[in-house]
Amino acid sequence: MGSEKIKDRISLSARIKEEAQRLGFALAGISPVELPPHGNSFAQWLRKGLGGELGYLKRTEELRRDPRKLVPWAASVISVGMNYYTPLPRPPTGDGAKGWISRYAWGDDYHDLVKERLESLLIKVREIYPEPVEGRAFVDSGPVLERDFAGVAGIGWIGKNTHLISPRHGSWFFLGELFLNIELAYDHPIRDRCGKCDLCLKACPTGAFVGPYILDARRCISYLTIELKGVIPHYLRSLMGNHIFGCDICQEVCPYNAKASQTSEESFSPREGLYTPELIPLLSISEEEFRRRFHGSPILRAKRRGFLRNVAVALGNLKSPEAVPALIQALQDEEALVRRHIAWALGQIGSPESIEALRHRLEVESDTEVKEEIEEAIKEASEKVASAPGLPR
Repeated sequence: MGSEKIKDRISLSARIKEEAQRLGFALAGISPVELPPHGNSFAQWLRKGLGGELGYLKRTEELRRDPRKLVPWAASVISVGMNYYTPLPRPPTGDGAKGWISRYAWGDDYHDLVKERLESLLIKVREIYPEPVEGRAFVDSGPVLERDFAGVAGIGWIGKNTHLISPRHGSWFFLGELFLNIELAYDHPIRDRCGKCDLCLKACPTGAFVGPYILDARRCISYLTIELKGVIPHYLRSLMGNHIFGCDICQEVCPYNAKASQTSEESFSPREGLYTPELIPLLSISEEEFRRRFHGSPILRAKRRGFLRNVAVALGNLKSPEAVPALIQALQDEEALVRRHIAWALGQIGSPESIEALRHRLEVESDTEVKEEIEEAIKEASEKVASAPGLPR
């Protein structure tokens, strides 16, 4: 390759990164379109069932492991990261019946915004490149092993908590990719800097890490509150705390996030009621109100039934007596999934009022699985009442 051609590629690549930064991407790197380095590990992860019910990963496995089948014309991929961090702390434990929503869902849904910016980047590339340019943008939902490409492009490394970590900026980023049919100057991977640190592995409340760099999604709070559509396993409910959508713990304890800077993107600023929301009012939210309140928010992914399931588990863990009247009312919810977890929450609170309401519901409940949940909740609540101080033995 001639020296002039190399200079042109370097110059073009630098201009693309500058434009990416102007569009709001704090991180940008470029790599060739090749087989992702962790493709085989991803396949093994799926075979072991660690992906849980994430069926779309299995359906798109071949495309994820070989991007040349997804974009056969592509030569280069630009990996970008957009900061979404807002430095609001978790409230102290016991600070009322409040829930926790992952920071990434405090504002508008990132998919459309990041993809729109990548499309703008593509337009700019077409303006500055003398020949026709074919390109395609992906953001999270596309069949791309995005952290692999980002790692090869040198914008970070995949940490022990499976997040992409930038040595200067941490891990509070949305990732995206722009595939192009032109060859560019490529960046180099950076070394893994996790070292002996295992804070993230130890901090996970549900023990979701099988080991460093390996996540069992079936135990992950983010999976349980967002991706899992059915019943949350009993043995995990009490470990989930007040999380109602996502988690953040393994990022909060990461030393590389200690000096994370606040996002400048207004779209990611917290919407009203999404930072530590009051849980009790959420129990009575209707389908229409749910869609209206969370329009344009990632929270819609959980659907009303899943979201109220999460709220019930959080209230059960908080054991807030003031939540009992609202929980009793929610025992009549039209969704059996919601009623099951409401019954569990009442059993965890274990007051005489809870037991009476559960017994009354048991008399009219038609769903077999809900009835079983109610019976178990009555048993657990009765044991709590019987062992309470001051009561006759």
